[in-house]
Amino acid sequence: MNLTLIPGFNLALPEVILSVGILAVLIFGAVRGDKGMTSVSALSGVLLIGAAFAAVFDRQGDAFSGSFINDGVAIFAKVAIYIAGIFVIVLGQGYFDRLNNRRFEFPVLILLATLGMSMMVSAGDLIALYIGIELQSLSLYVLAAFRRDDAKSSEAGLKYFVLGALSSGLLLYGASLVYGFAGSMNFHDIAQSAVNHPSTGLIFGLVFLISGLAFKVSAAPFHMWTPDVYEGAPTPVVAFAAGAPKFAAMVLFARVLQTGFGAEIEQWRQVLLCLSVLSFVIGALGGLMQKDFKRLLAYSSITNMGYALLAVAAGQGGVTSLLMFFVLYMIDTLGLFSCQMALVRRGEAVSRIDQMAGLAKSNMPMALAITALALSVLGMPPFGGFWGKFYIFGAAIKAGLWWFAAAGLVASVVAAFYYLRIIKLMWFDAAPEAIDPSPAEAKWIGLLSAAVSLGAIALIIAVFPLAENAAATGFGN
Repeated sequence: MNLTLIPGFNLALPEVILSVGILAVLIFGAVRGDKGMTSVSALSGVLLIGAAFAAVFDRQGDAFSGSFINDGVAIFAKVAIYIAGIFVIVLGQGYFDRLNNRRFEFPVLILLATLGMSMMVSAGDLIALYIGIELQSLSLYVLAAFRRDDAKSSEAGLKYFVLGALSSGLLLYGASLVYGFAGSMNFHDIAQSAVNHPSTGLIFGLVFLISGLAFKVSAAPFHMWTPDVYEGAPTPVVAFAAGAPKFAAMVLFARVLQTGFGAEIEQWRQVLLCLSVLSFVIGALGGLMQKDFKRLLAYSSITNMGYALLAVAAGQGGVTSLLMFFVLYMIDTLGLFSCQMALVRRGEAVSRIDQMAGLAKSNMPMALAITALALSVLGMPPFGGFWGKFYIFGAAIKAGLWWFAAAGLVASVVAAFYYLRIIKLMWFDAAPEAIDPSPAEAKWIGLLSAAVSLGAIALIIAVFPLAENAAATGFGN
C-alpha cells in the first residue's frame, strides 16, 4: 500500500469501518440467509456505533488531494446520521417481522445508504459529491421498493428511480459545466476560478448543480416524487429517507455553495430564496387537502426544506442554525413515523387521518406522543420544532432576509391547520373502533422522540455548543 494514503484512511476511519463492515456483514447474511436478519441487524447496529465513536474522536483535516474533508460540520452530521440509522434498523426489524418478510438485505442497504451520506458530508470535489449521492440514492431506490409483493411499494421505488435519474442527469451536466469553465473538480480550486475568472458558464453550471441537489432534499419545484414515495415505501424506509439523507444533502448543499461558490453568493442566494418560498407555498397549501397521514408528512417535509434552504441562503451565519434545525427535525420525523407504525387496527397499519379519530380514548400514550410531535413540527413552544425555526429565522434576519423569514412564519401558520386537525380528531371525535396493541419498538421510539422534543431545551443546551463549534470549524473556517 502507498504509505501516503495511510493518513487519508486514518482521517476517513468511520467510512473505512463501514466499508469493511458492510462486506463482512453481507457475506455473513448471504451464508445465514433471511433467518439471520436479526443477527445482521445487530451487527449493523454495532458497526454504526463504532463508526459514530470513530467520528467523534477523529481528527480534522482533508485527504486524497482534497477530495475528502473532515471538518466540524462533517463530524457533527455523521454522528447524527449514524444514530438515526441505528433507530431505523430497530424499526425495520420489527416491521418486517410482523409482515413475515424478513430479508437480511434491509440493514445492509441502510448501511450502504449511510456510507453514501457519510461521503456526501465530507465531499471536497465534484467526483466525491457524485459518488456519495449515487451510493445513497441507489440504496434508497431499492429500499423504497423493498416490499416487492406490494404494488404501492414497487410504484414508489420506480418513481423514485426514474425521477432520481433525471436529477442525476441535471447534477452531472452542471458538474461538467463547472469543470469546463473552472478547470478543476476541487471546491477550493473552483472558488479561486470564480474569483479570478468569473463567467456566465460557471453560473449556468451552478444552477444545474442546485437543481440536482434540490431534488435530493425534495425542495419545490423538484418535490414531485415525495408524496408518492412517502405513501408507498415501507414506513421504516420513509422514516429514514425523511431525515438523514436530507440532512446529508443539505450539508453538501451548503458546502458546495459556501466553499466552491462563496464569491458568487448574491447569484446563488437568489435561486435558494426562490426555492425556499416555493417550498413554503407548495408544502403548506398542498398539505391542506391530504387525507393520508404519510402524504401529509411529505408535504410537511417540503415546507421544512424551505426553512433549511433559508438557513443555507443566510450564508456562513446560518450553518449553526442548519445543524440544530436538522437534529430537531430528524427527532420529530422519526417520532411521527414511529407513532404511525404503532397504530394498528385489525392487523393493518392506520394510514388515513380520519382513522386516528378518538385515539385519545383507545391509546392515550400514542395520542399524547402524536400531539407533542405535531405541535413540535408546526413550531409551537417549547417543543423542539419551535427552537429549530427560531434559529433559522434568527439567522435569516441577521443576514437581512426579513421578508423571507416572514414568509416562513406565514407558512408555519398555514401548516398549523392540518396538524391541529389531527389533534382535534384524536381528542374530540368518536373512535370508529378499537386500536390493536402497539408494536413495542415503534411505540417506545415514538414516545422517546416525543419526550425529547418536549424537553428539547435540555438537548439544545447540550448540543448547541457542539453545533456552534462545528460551524466555526467547518467549510474552510
